[in-house]
Amino acid sequence: MSITVSNLSKNYGSQKAVNNISFHIGKNEIVGFLGPNGAGKSSTMKMITGFLAADAGNISVGDIPVDTNNILSKQKIGYLPESNALYLDMYVREYLHFIGDIYQLADIKKNVENAIQLVGLTPEAHKKIGQLSKGYKQRVGLAAALVHDPEVLILDEPTTGLDPNQIIEIREVIKQLGQHKTVLFSSHIMQEVEAICDRVIIINKGVIVANDSLSNLQQKSNQHQQISVQFSEEIPATLLQSAIQVIALQSLPNRTFVLETDQPEQLKKQLMAFSLEKNIHIEALQTEANSLESVFKSLTM
Repeated sequence: MSITVSNLSKNYGSQKAVNNISFHIGKNEIVGFLGPNGAGKSSTMKMITGFLAADAGNISVGDIPVDTNNILSKQKIGYLPESNALYLDMYVREYLHFIGDIYQLADIKKNVENAIQLVGLTPEAHKKIGQLSKGYKQRVGLAAALVHDPEVLILDEPTTGLDPNQIIEIREVIKQLGQHKTVLFSSHIMQEVEAICDRVIIINKGVIVANDSLSNLQQKSNQHQQISVQFSEEIPATLLQSAIQVIALQSLPNRTFVLETDQPEQLKKQLMAFSLEKNIHIEALQTEANSLESVFKSLTM
């Protein structure tokens, strides 16, 4: 089931939180939604899920218009908000049964157990939510978003509060879900987005500044390039720096330097000239691909 956003706007007083944005997410696609704090990510997600009314524009989940058929669209969406409000006095299964009852599920017990297993909650499922760590509370929120087996998932910072091992586990869950669900999720962890998504949407000051595949964004980025060079013997960084023109130079183990430049071809010629003059062999020379983090900075600074 797809998501279509057309000319969407949201104002808070005189502030334009979301300013006439449009995008489409295809069925079974996992898309990362990125932006600085206050860029309009959460407001957009709340409008897609029907929890916040838009001031202008249209949103459709599949062929269901969110503004005129809010209840039906919510049945198709699983939503994990950034705040992840929970009833701390309820037991995990009790809470998920409560959520399942709201959705009027035919087999609540089966759906609850499937959600618990999918997000790795089984060891803690007998406890009250208030007794859980922050990471496991986040899993309860994710299980609640999944309990009715929705076709669309809207996840706002789904790995908040998780340790590195838990982040990897939830990342794998999201990738698995993306095989048969449409997923839009926001994150401040760029490595997470790179590992899960083929496409990202970047919003800044309420306006979409990028909507493309990771590979295309990296190619289009006008950021400085990084070149890695490894020499056959140790040389002082000051010696190399005096012979070449770079923006920044970083010395690494194994006779390796990472050089930042806005003239990569010219730098490579300088390195070759340095190698010949000093009679030092270059064992490896490669251009590093622009990271998503560098692309993000270039579009939102």
